[in-house]
Parts: sequence; C-alpha cells; structure tokens
Amino acid sequence: MSPHYPPRGIYVPCVAFFHEDETIDFEAIRTHITRIAKAGVDGLVIQGSNGEAMHMSHEERIEVLKLARSVLDEHGKPGATIIAGGGAQSTRESIQLCKEAHEAGADYALVLSPSYWVPAMQKPVIYKFFDDVAAASPIPILLYNFPGVTGGIDLDSDLIASLAAGNKNVVGCKLTCGNMGKLQRVAHDPRVGADFAAFAGKTDFMLHGLVGGSRGVIAATANLVPKLHTLMLRLYDEGRLREAQDLQTRFSRADWVLVQLGVAGLKAALHKYYGYGLGRSRRPLGSVDMAKFDGEGGAPLRDLVEQENTLPDIR
Repeated sequence: MSPHYPPRGIYVPCVAFFHEDETIDFEAIRTHITRIAKAGVDGLVIQGSNGEAMHMSHEERIEVLKLARSVLDEHGKPGATIIAGGGAQSTRESIQLCKEAHEAGADYALVLSPSYWVPAMQKPVIYKFFDDVAAASPIPILLYNFPGVTGGIDLDSDLIASLAAGNKNVVGCKLTCGNMGKLQRVAHDPRVGADFAAFAGKTDFMLHGLVGGSRGVIAATANLVPKLHTLMLRLYDEGRLREAQDLQTRFSRADWVLVQLGVAGLKAALHKYYGYGLGRSRRPLGSVDMAKFDGEGGAPLRDLVEQENTLPDIR
C-alpha cells in the first residue's frame, strides 16, 4: 500500500489539564479541543510534549485520544487529522503505543528518540529504533526531533532522509530543534520525496519554516491562538509577506513569554484568557498562576488573543 502523508496545515499539540489532585480534567480537555476544532485547524497532536505524555499511563492516553477523536469528528474540519505521541524508552513499548493510538482513532504517531541511555544512542542504534517502530506500527510515523527533552540527541538531516527513503512508513518529522537549514535540506531532499511532511515545531519560527519548505507547523502557541496560525499560513500562501512578517514578530514575542513559563504557563494563559483548566502540570513539574500575565509581562499574549477573538469560527 502506498504511504499516506499528513496534509499541509496547522496542527495543535494540545495540552492536557489536571485537577488539583492531578487527576485528568476531561471536561477542560473537551472544552479546549472543541475551541481548537472550531478554529478550523487541520489536525491535533495528542500526547506530545505539551500533552504531558510522559506523565500519563497507557490507559489515560487511550481515554484522551478517544475523547479527542470524538470532539474533532463532531466540531472539526472533515477529515481532520490526529497525530498521537508514540515515543518511549524501548522499541517494544513504542510499538505498543503506536498500536494503541491506532485503535483509539489516531491517524499517525509522533515518535521521540529514546534518551535514557544517551551514550548508547549512536546513529545506527537510533536508525534501527525508528526503522523497527515504523515497520511494526499500523499507522505511519513522524520523527520527533527535540534535543531539549532527549538529553541533546539531535537527528541530523541525513539520518532523517535515510529513514524516510528506507521505510515508507516514515512520512514526516517535527523539528522543534529550530534548525532551519536542516528543515530546508529535509524538505527538498530527493530521497524523501515531494510529499514528505517536514514540519516546523514552534510558532517562534513558523514563517521561517514556511519559506524553507515546511508543510505547516506543529506549535504549542497554537493552543492559545489557532485562528491566527491559520491566518499566517494564508498570508504566506497569498504572498502577503510584509503582513506575515509583522504577525511573525508578534508570534515570536508571545512565544518567548510562554517558553519561559513552560507547559504549565501555557495552561495558565488558557485559564486566564479563555476561562477553563488550571495552570497545573503533574509533578515534578509545577504550577503557574495566571497572575503572571498581568501588566506588561502579558502584553504580547493579550495582543494576540484580542485579535484571535475577532476572527470567526470556521464551523
């Protein structure tokens, strides 16, 4: 069977919400995904880094995935995509996660490099890990390159292209590393083919990624302002580069505010500006009070949210 690739567009790596006792707040998740889906995004990433996959059991992951699939089918664009986190410290568990994600309604798996045994993770070992997971997964996989959470392990462009050329179930990558030269090389490497989905992995360099050949963006800040991310893609496609540059400047300022506060900070912002969830992660990560966004510190976010709220829902 021919491989199928994620459609070009905006993908939101959805956060997960927790009550004060750290149990999952399913109602807040439902409210959040409903708002995101109505913004007309092209897909969701469930249980990525922002979704705190590493803090969830397999059973919890399945429950959240099923909820996301249900909400997206009801409120999202027809055919909207779900990419599920499928990375683990062993090949065996990664394959299991990919199978469970498929059964719960995911279309693709996003697989992070194992990193507990960093010295052992040489290129041949990493290649075999991804190749074995892709070969056994019932859904296509995207390589997830995020050195900040993998002890500095950084997939280079040759490794990515070799995996894509050697295994047709490797259909894309998310480059949170921010290396735009790497994205350019991968997106235009003849070994991967024209449909290979190389995604920029942060709002901070969304426009830069589009210029380099990104298939869109998978970006945490899209949790806050998904419609503006869709607007950015439209501005770029219509050649309105001055407007796109202006919006990217505002994006980068807001993204920097959120980066400094981490995952819980993003959830605190959602609580402040949209009224649901709490700025809480599961321990050992902490909590962030929404008062952090009062005054000038929150100005870059308020600026974007005010514009976001002027834009209509797609459905």
